[in-house]
Amino acid sequence: MASSSHCFLIVSVALILQVLVSPVSALTLTSTKYIDKLCQMPLVDNKPFCLQTLSAYPPAASATGLLPLASAVIRGIVLPQAKKSASFADEAAKKEPNLKTQFQTCQEAYESIGDSLMSALEELKRSPNVATYDVMTCTDHTSQVKNLVGKNRDVASKTLIEMTMQMEKLLPLALGSTQVVGG
Repeated sequence: MASSSHCFLIVSVALILQVLVSPVSALTLTSTKYIDKLCQMPLVDNKPFCLQTLSAYPPAASATGLLPLASAVIRGIVLPQAKKSASFADEAAKKEPNLKTQFQTCQEAYESIGDSLMSALEELKRSPNVATYDVMTCTDHTSQVKNLVGKNRDVASKTLIEMTMQMEKLLPLALGSTQVVGG
């Protein structure tokens, strides 16, 4: 009698665990499927970076569809990098009087990137092709930053170039986001 109670308890716990773990596993498989699809888009040039970055970002990893994933990537990963870079350029303009104009122009370039990304977010559902165009214009601004401060030897310029290189790694993720929803 005691062994049948013990057996019943083990089977019950196993069934409860199965029920509790199954939805999480299904969600993980579904979101992984969405991430895989986004990272396979033609404009995503570094697929391992894409997979690693999106899988490590909880809102992307738990996305319930392609549109929520695309929004999470642009809003939560790429846009913050643009804002951080704009803020850094603004501070550098205040601290480096000899390079003030260059850093102000870099700040404006990053503000334009932020505006383009916000526009892309607004267009994702309604017009993914326009969203793709909005993100593509960002590369013009990163080129502008590299041309302005890329040859400078000061620490602030070098830091801003590193931030720009990171932005150039993230922009293909934003492009993949617009593509995966139809852009």
